[in-house]
Amino acid sequence: MTSPGTLAVVASRIRADEKRIFDALDRRAAPYVHVDSRTLWSSADLAPLPWDRALNREIGHVRAAYAAHSLEALGTLVVNSARATEVCGDKWRTSMALRSAGLPAPRTALALTPTAALPAIEEIGYPAVLKPLVGSWGRLVTYVPDRRVAETVLEYIAALPSPQSHVVYVQEYVDKPGRDIRALVVGGEVLGAVYRRSEEWRTNVARGAVTEPCEVTDDLAKLVYAAARATEADVAGVDLVEDEDGRLLVLEVNDIVEFSGFQHAMGDRVNVADRIVDHVLNGVHTWRG
Repeated sequence: MTSPGTLAVVASRIRADEKRIFDALDRRAAPYVHVDSRTLWSSADLAPLPWDRALNREIGHVRAAYAAHSLEALGTLVVNSARATEVCGDKWRTSMALRSAGLPAPRTALALTPTAALPAIEEIGYPAVLKPLVGSWGRLVTYVPDRRVAETVLEYIAALPSPQSHVVYVQEYVDKPGRDIRALVVGGEVLGAVYRRSEEWRTNVARGAVTEPCEVTDDLAKLVYAAARATEADVAGVDLVEDEDGRLLVLEVNDIVEFSGFQHAMGDRVNVADRIVDHVLNGVHTWRG
């Protein structure tokens, strides 16, 4: 049974990161409840819920967004907010937010049909990268070296049943030096950054990339902070790449950020779960107002 002031941790899967968050809450003797989003429902006519705050850790974007909207409508302060969840969970909306903030990012285009995608790819130039609008862990991200491969991939995309799958996100391929950078921001503070190295061109930890500490220079810190602010994410994992000239470009901003690889590389220098819990218990959105 919950009581006023109880924190809801919304998650359908309990991974190592969620266990760290639960441990951090237990150490503080903070009242909380795990809410499995697969059993969560709400009504527009219900009274406010007994949770005045919620930490949204739902990995499914659609469910995470609706959970945030539902909880906020009933008076619960949600981290990340519904707006941040929607922006960060959609790669095109993230790109538009970064562009509006004037931040450096790879050139991108959005084609509303596979037919329109081919001229969009050729405008961006080969090689290019095609990405699903919603997704993580590098799944279905496709390297397109030339027109022949582009036509083959687009033919496959056109055969997919979901209308959303037919909307094609095209991004310039950046020839990065075998690594990218993942930086974490909590409550407007940059906690640190790590390199993610891989022999494959996709440098996701979920795909076997290894992490090591990355120095947070003033330029990196300013760029990471600005990316989190542009998307209004209180808890953000900002992914960046270095181009051939060493210039930093923002790839995306993650709202339900996984931090095990980051934590492993950083060791005792920072405890991510502690920082997230401290921020959520403080109960104020960083970018509001």
